[in-house]
Amino acid sequence: MTSAAEAGAHVDQPAATGNPHGGSTPSREAKRRRGLAGLADAWGVLALPVAFYLLLVIVVPLAIIFARSFTDPTLGIQNYRDFFSNSIYTDVLVNTFVTAFTVTLVTLAIGYPYAYLMVIAPAFWRKVLLVVVLVPFWTSLLVRSFALVLLLRDTGVVNETLQTWGLTEAPITLVRNFTGVLIGMVQVMLPFMVLPLYAAMSGVDRRLLQAAEGMGARPAFAFWRIFVPLTGAGVAAGSLLVFIQSLGFYITPALLGGPKDVMLGELIVQQVSTILNWGFAAALAAVLLVTTMLLLAIASRFVDVGKMFWKDAR
Repeated sequence: MTSAAEAGAHVDQPAATGNPHGGSTPSREAKRRRGLAGLADAWGVLALPVAFYLLLVIVVPLAIIFARSFTDPTLGIQNYRDFFSNSIYTDVLVNTFVTAFTVTLVTLAIGYPYAYLMVIAPAFWRKVLLVVVLVPFWTSLLVRSFALVLLLRDTGVVNETLQTWGLTEAPITLVRNFTGVLIGMVQVMLPFMVLPLYAAMSGVDRRLLQAAEGMGARPAFAFWRIFVPLTGAGVAAGSLLVFIQSLGFYITPALLGGPKDVMLGELIVQQVSTILNWGFAAALAAVLLVTTMLLLAIASRFVDVGKMFWKDAR
């Protein structure tokens, strides 16, 4: 019969953990967490130069712009009063957002089928389509805009071809108007729409469409009810990229647009380079930035902006 002392000694013995010294061995999960913590600390140190660079080239200039909009030429909000009291300037602001929104819609209408074609095309043709959409990244924006002026003017290749084929009797005005601005901005922004769409479409399991069709759904119905909703994150990401970047366009509207198609970026350049009104130009930039951030804040109430760009956003 075991005595109480023996039972107590038996209870006090360390459990068998595989450690010859009787200590507890850290679990794999604890080791993994410590390793991740150390890796996070290392990445934090490496990120300091990047954070300092962003602070230097983004945060500080923005702070200077905001400060100058209230101090140049006099202390106060006179620059903002001048902006909102003049209908010409507010019309330019409205035209900027209308143009950016229209460019986003047209780019989405062109980019979505193009990205889908890249997904279903064979490997060779997929590479060809990818190279075609990446061409704008390899050429100068100024060169492309001048090339469009030569192509779209009244005596350009497009009008000459249309008249030669008998499709038109007189040249169609394609430059110095909203049409020219739209064409120019769409061809610049197309890669920023196609690439997020292609990334989202590539992650969709096409067997879902086959399963829906096997259950009696028509191909078009399966596409719209299954494939399109699953690519919503790509649509949102591409649309956001195109819209935000379109707000700051200057070269393309200046070369292809007319007096009624002035955008805020062009107006800011005029205030800086021609009139030398730095305070008012700073106010214009501040208005554009604040308005854009407000729109993003409103959009974030309906769409998870984080999940547009990375899957693990919380």
